Amino acid sequence: MRFRAILFDLDGTLVDSAPDLAGAANELLALHGRPALPYERLRRFVGSGARGMVGAAFGLTPADDGYPPLRDAFLDLYQRRLLQASRVFDEVPALLARIESSGCPWGVVTNKAVYLADPLLAGLALRQRAAVLVGGDSTPHRKPHPEPLRHALRQLGIDARDAAYVGDDARDVAAGRAAGLTTVAAGWGYLGEDLAIEHWGADHVAATPSGLLNWLNLP
Repeated sequence: MRFRAILFDLDGTLVDSAPDLAGAANELLALHGRPALPYERLRRFVGSGARGMVGAAFGLTPADDGYPPLRDAFLDLYQRRLLQASRVFDEVPALLARIESSGCPWGVVTNKAVYLADPLLAGLALRQRAAVLVGGDSTPHRKPHPEPLRHALRQLGIDARDAAYVGDDARDVAAGRAAGLTTVAAGWGYLGEDLAIEHWGADHVAATPSGLLNWLNLP
């Protein structure tokens, strides 16, 4: 299948932002007099953003009274260290360059708020190359709702049947399927803790960005 657009999730798919997200969580723990948590323990929850980090660090959910101030404090700390250690995943630069050389636009649909996603992409020299950026606050809904992907496709003027969405979380696949896109599970990402990647219902599972590139069969 040839696609007219490729859309990507951000954290865990294009960018390894776990070091900075985990670092912000441990900074917040230190401010509350608590010991740091191992990086590998926090990394598993990165795909859930502030909710995952605050949950892993403090055992709170968004329904708990103490969650909102901790979430806000976490986001403030994370914004300060947004580009301290985050990097583009290995093989992703070659993947994006090949997509671009084929004449196919690519974009980002993430649950990360635009005020964080935009400077992160810019600092990694990706923002000007992305044909579209849809954040978690760009529409009234967040993934797994399909509206963020539909919003991106409307901006590109491309039908869902002609696009693919690549993400490292089951919610990405659910959103892509609901929006009518071909879905790819990114096996190199964070993957969450719930359902094994083989059971997400993706049209394809790519173990690496280079494997995804081969599967895309670009002209």
